[in-house]
Amino acid sequence: MRIVDSHCHAARGWYEPIEVLLSQMDRNGVELAALIQINGQADNSYQAECVQRYPDRLRSVVLIDASKLDAPVELERLVAEGATGVRLPPGTRSPGDDPFAIWRKAEALGITVSSGGSREGFADPAFAEVFEACPTLPIVIEHLGSLKWTDVTGANSGQRPPVFDLARFPNAYIKIHGLGEFSERALPVREPFPFVEPNAPLLDLAYEAFGAARIMWGSDYPPVSMREGYGNALRFTMERLADKSEDERALMFGGVAARLFRFD
Repeated sequence: MRIVDSHCHAARGWYEPIEVLLSQMDRNGVELAALIQINGQADNSYQAECVQRYPDRLRSVVLIDASKLDAPVELERLVAEGATGVRLPPGTRSPGDDPFAIWRKAEALGITVSSGGSREGFADPAFAEVFEACPTLPIVIEHLGSLKWTDVTGANSGQRPPVFDLARFPNAYIKIHGLGEFSERALPVREPFPFVEPNAPLLDLAYEAFGAARIMWGSDYPPVSMREGYGNALRFTMERLADKSEDERALMFGGVAARLFRFD
């Protein structure tokens, strides 16, 4: 199975340089990775450099200042230089006559949007308007919609988080980043499985809503190092999805991301 990391970070001044990420990938059998620009950084030159140095392994998902009138032009320039995706929060709107201008430009360029935000932002009806306005634009919801185990346990047990309703749009996708991002951690940490059982059923709900063809795994490296770590984020997730067919696992752990971020 070819494994693709759909969500990781590398930078000179924050997090780690690209060589550290590649080392983690090599240690854990991850062949390819999409670099997601960190929030607040509109200088995408380091990611472009990384892709130029390792074109057979990396792709760049850039960040731009969408509040500027020339943002669509800037995005077109970055795509011409090799970017295969752009990171836009769900509430992003463009100035001028068309509030969806930056989303439409991404759609016209044939790239993918990786969207990071809050539970409230993903559940806002205004986000659904983006899917309606750009029906052929792949939009990937990051971080499992920013959900936590508390969203589906206790008083919320049996409830379906609103973010999963976005699966009604065929161009909606979702990222899973490892159990440590949404599961209750056991304290003190125990081996070999460091989370409280039963695990929050968020993976099951995501699978039921989106299906294997619209789910992708991403490590969230290096923040994942403060949780269960890179290797465990992959291993625990694969173990939790072990009941799926080999074809479905190949999609979730590589095929979907490879297609959307233009590795194929």
